[in-house]
Amino acid sequence: MARVADAVWYPIWDAGIDLDHAVRTVPEMLAVGRADVKAALGLIDARYVAGDRGMAERVRAAVRVDWRRQAAAHLAELHEITAARWDRFGELAFEPEGDLKEARGGLRDGVVLRGIALAQLVPGPRGAVGEAYRRLLNVREALHARAGRRLDRLVAELTGPVAELLADAGAGLPPADRVVPVGRPTDVTDWRRLDPGLALRAQIADDARTISYATQDAWRSVRRLRGTRTSFGVRRGRVSRRPLDDGVVEQDGEVVLARAALAPERADPALPIRVVAAAARSGLPVAGPTLEWLAASCAAPPVPWPPAVREAFLRLLGSGPGLVEAWEAADRYGLIERWLPEWSAVRNLPQPGPVHRHTVDRHLVQTVVCAAEASRAVSRPDLLLLGALLHDIGKGRGVDHSAAGAAIAERVGARMGLEPGDVAVLGRLVRRHLLLPDTATRRDLADPVTAGAVAEAVDTTDLLDLLAALSVADATAAGPLAASRWRLELIGTLVGRVRATLRTGESPSPSPPAPEVLALAAGPLPAVASTDEMVRVVAPGEPGLLAAVSGCLAAHRLTVRSADVSPLPGSSAVAVECAIGPDFGTGPDPARLAADLRRAVRGEFPVAERLAARERGYPRAGSGAAPPRVVWHDGAATGAVVLELRAADRIGLLYRVARALAGADAWVRSARISTLGASAVDTFYLVGEFTSAARRAAVAEAVLAAAAG
Repeated sequence: MARVADAVWYPIWDAGIDLDHAVRTVPEMLAVGRADVKAALGLIDARYVAGDRGMAERVRAAVRVDWRRQAAAHLAELHEITAARWDRFGELAFEPEGDLKEARGGLRDGVVLRGIALAQLVPGPRGAVGEAYRRLLNVREALHARAGRRLDRLVAELTGPVAELLADAGAGLPPADRVVPVGRPTDVTDWRRLDPGLALRAQIADDARTISYATQDAWRSVRRLRGTRTSFGVRRGRVSRRPLDDGVVEQDGEVVLARAALAPERADPALPIRVVAAAARSGLPVAGPTLEWLAASCAAPPVPWPPAVREAFLRLLGSGPGLVEAWEAADRYGLIERWLPEWSAVRNLPQPGPVHRHTVDRHLVQTVVCAAEASRAVSRPDLLLLGALLHDIGKGRGVDHSAAGAAIAERVGARMGLEPGDVAVLGRLVRRHLLLPDTATRRDLADPVTAGAVAEAVDTTDLLDLLAALSVADATAAGPLAASRWRLELIGTLVGRVRATLRTGESPSPSPPAPEVLALAAGPLPAVASTDEMVRVVAPGEPGLLAAVSGCLAAHRLTVRSADVSPLPGSSAVAVECAIGPDFGTGPDPARLAADLRRAVRGEFPVAERLAARERGYPRAGSGAAPPRVVWHDGAATGAVVLELRAADRIGLLYRVARALAGADAWVRSARISTLGASAVDTFYLVGEFTSAARRAAVAEAVLAAAAG
């Protein structure tokens, strides 16, 4: 038998195909299935390949009989395994490069659904769920073909090739009239047809959400049908109904309609919203039949919305973390588009890059949850919640999403029956939702012009408070890159300075040198002091100082987030202060870093050689990366002109650009370094004469060459 088995396995292994194997008798196979739920789940789907077909069919039939007989034990263990897998792999619909097989909503959940169905407790994965499963199988097979190996994560560089292969095979997206939901606004740019890669990721997200919701619903059905609340084998008592809201009750752990709410003569446009809000507040799921009835029986609210509908919707938005699952369930049944027809344009819209961890629609809902936590910090929590829900609603149109979103937000606000003044504030909130984070990370906060410009844009402290709360909620919902402590502290500092400007009518004066800087200046130069987050260097003021410091920091795998270069009063010395953070892991030894910084300032540290060695170990941006660009900003600083560089990030970028600026006799007073994923937006405050076009062109040429070199 061993020789026969080896003759089967070795040619497969020699072909480089990963294959698990076992040689067992029929009784041994059945014994394994009874003892191991994972093995049993695999045997349920056993397929005949060659040999004795009758034996294969008898084994599969016997395994399925055993599965049904041991359903209570198997399903209890399978539920624990499934929950652990979800925690480990996350959600396929929202992970940037989710695991098609193991993530929540992936192919493994389709197998779990079949296992639950074979226990004769719920229907199998048919209809939309079956179609979603087959499409994910097609994607996985195309991914294996394009990758040339087993790969279950659709990485960015393979998205386009996989989409092309699926299109060629006719096994990719659904028909065109089903890719874009019917009833979408006529001003929506069809991003799904413009970018096949985005369309594929959107379809994967939708299919994963379909499977995920069906799996959750199946587990709820298992618990309910077996008469338990939290585990198998523990019986529950008599079913009771508990009121949750007008016309809404809890029954058997689910949100359902009260009997009176079903009366045909009772037309209640707020009822669907109250049902979903009750689910969000209680953390209970809405029963499937209830959602089906609401979808079939309840029309969109009249326009403008009656006050009861608007108030119910605001209570829904303010319900906290439970909003995510409740909103998802309502969206699965088409209720959200009845309240917000614009929602279809951002549903499943991917956000490429590492900053956002969710699709646009899920990000908007997560932002609402985060904004609800700040509702006591603003005078108009209702506008904050609506702004959070709509701040990115303009994405996917091929234009400035803030401007497009503001127009949509005003339209939505008017439809909801907001007062004209509130509609205007909502539009400004969406239009300006990036004002604070962009300014905080790209401008010198100590410059009075910065706070003055923001104060002029916001006009009132009420709008400033709304923008501040929305900015933090937006960043928190986006993910750790956007919500780093450094970024949030910068936003807080900017808000404080703008608030002072609005209160007094004057921008705060620049702060004097920090005591730590003055202490360094009192000793021998160059002098260095550092913490985990800040490096201060005081040295004689010479061209190239910023380049030397930033280059040494990059050689030590430290990212510079901001840099200030300040002449010290009554001295020829200059202070360079850099906010830093490690590229990864822990930072370097402080004593060694300080010694190397002093060497770098004296020209004794081989900055260029060290950076070249680091670069050799990392891939450069591909040929498809957009070329760098320089933008000049006049009137954005006091006694300086602002040069903004937009480029692909690379090791030592600040060093190269600072060296190029020094070579062009451009003195850098301060710099703000903003790196988001593979892109950098670096802002330099240049002191000197930059009014002539020739002078600017020469400086820009030097900077662009440094960024591209």
